[in-house]
Amino acid sequence: MTENRSDGVDDLERSIDWKQGLAIALGVPLLILPSLGYLPMYLSAAAILVWGLSVLQGFMQSTAYAEMATTFPKASGLPGFAQHIFRTGNYRGKYDRSKLLGGFSAWSYWFAWTPVLAIFSILIGGYLHGLFPALGETLTEYQLALISGLVIFTVLFVVNWFGLKDGAKLGYILAAFSLIPLVVLTVAPFATGHVEMTNIIGNWIPADWAWDMQHILILFGIFAIAQWSACAWETAAIYGPEYKNPAKDVSKALFACGIICFFSFVLVQAAVIGVLGVDGVLAEPVSPLIPVAHAVFGEAGSMITIIMLIAAMVLIIQTAYLGSSRAMHSMAVEGNLPRSLGKTNRQGTPFVAMLVIGAFNLVLISMGNPAAIVAASAIGYTCANGISLFAYVKAKTNPAFADLERPFKAPKGWKNVAMAFGLFNLPLCLVGVVYLNSLEVGWTSTWVGFVVLALYIPIWIYSQHETRRAKLEAATTLPTEHDAADPEKVLDARGPQ
Repeated sequence: MTENRSDGVDDLERSIDWKQGLAIALGVPLLILPSLGYLPMYLSAAAILVWGLSVLQGFMQSTAYAEMATTFPKASGLPGFAQHIFRTGNYRGKYDRSKLLGGFSAWSYWFAWTPVLAIFSILIGGYLHGLFPALGETLTEYQLALISGLVIFTVLFVVNWFGLKDGAKLGYILAAFSLIPLVVLTVAPFATGHVEMTNIIGNWIPADWAWDMQHILILFGIFAIAQWSACAWETAAIYGPEYKNPAKDVSKALFACGIICFFSFVLVQAAVIGVLGVDGVLAEPVSPLIPVAHAVFGEAGSMITIIMLIAAMVLIIQTAYLGSSRAMHSMAVEGNLPRSLGKTNRQGTPFVAMLVIGAFNLVLISMGNPAAIVAASAIGYTCANGISLFAYVKAKTNPAFADLERPFKAPKGWKNVAMAFGLFNLPLCLVGVVYLNSLEVGWTSTWVGFVVLALYIPIWIYSQHETRRAKLEAATTLPTEHDAADPEKVLDARGPQ
């Protein structure tokens, strides 16, 4: 049973262990699907190296996040850390700019994860269109994507209504149904000899690649797109308030998922390029795993692959749905979003946030282009990682946090590592992804990204007015006879003296 807070926002329930947190985060390896054909377009086979480096970047960043998750066990992952660290204690002014920064980081993180629902609903619609050609006679791909999204969001909302523990059970089922076939599809080409190493070694770098400013900006942009997928396993830390033993569960879930992601991202891209070659990948940029399956398993393999990919996409939608709803709940808890978005049901599920996220993604599906949505979303993820790493540096250097217990500690000097990767995200990757977007999908996705991020400011200002109004009402409400026996409640009702 969730405990109601006096500010109208509810606490999350501690109900899962590290294995259940890992099960929910196991959808992350599937985030490579929208970019399997995108990275080789710019980097040829060197895309394999970029995926490996990006997962290693995730280890560097998640080590800092694991420490913050155990230092602030009630904070929900990156959104909670940044908000808690950057807020000013006992601030008495009208607007706390430090709190705004922490809230903006959480909003950026929310915008990084939330569009995953729309991206993969569009992809599912496309795969269904190919799997059942008869559907194309009555429904467009957009209509299929919209129907797919509505059905999936509804089913996941119902399943997760009963608590995160049941969401983890669904994660186990979908992981077995989708990740195991994905592993088979990745390993089989190597085992059967379909992977030609010359396709990799002979096409390592594009012939026109040059280390000039344009290509360096492209490389930073590629790393921003890659980390949107390859570093996203830090989502295991966002369930910090819901782990039974966060001191141990958070680090175990994070690093177990990171190891799985490293081998998954590297081997999947290597298998695809090894079988098809760079030109073959570019000829099938949206779904290159289908011709790989056809080459290894024949016609039946292609059908199995489509079914497997659809199940895999439902898994990553589940991961994103849970992660983004916890981010929104965290912002409401901190007073950075309207309090109604922090409401939970009896099982501790932030159902209002889940409803809002589902509706927002049904609107995003109308963009129709998964690559454009990824490009916009990557802007938010880059901002969230950069600000969160700067928050870690502040938590390590600010005397206000010096005496906090840290059940898990990063190696000595890790604040320097965090600062380096924070600067790598902001400004380098941010500038790079904006430049890359202008080359590939035009300025629309960039404007969408910046407009959504900018919308946070008026929402935040409204939330501050709401918080002040609630405090004023609490201060003018006389305590009841029952509360009079509790000195703390009397003080809370009267406000600060």
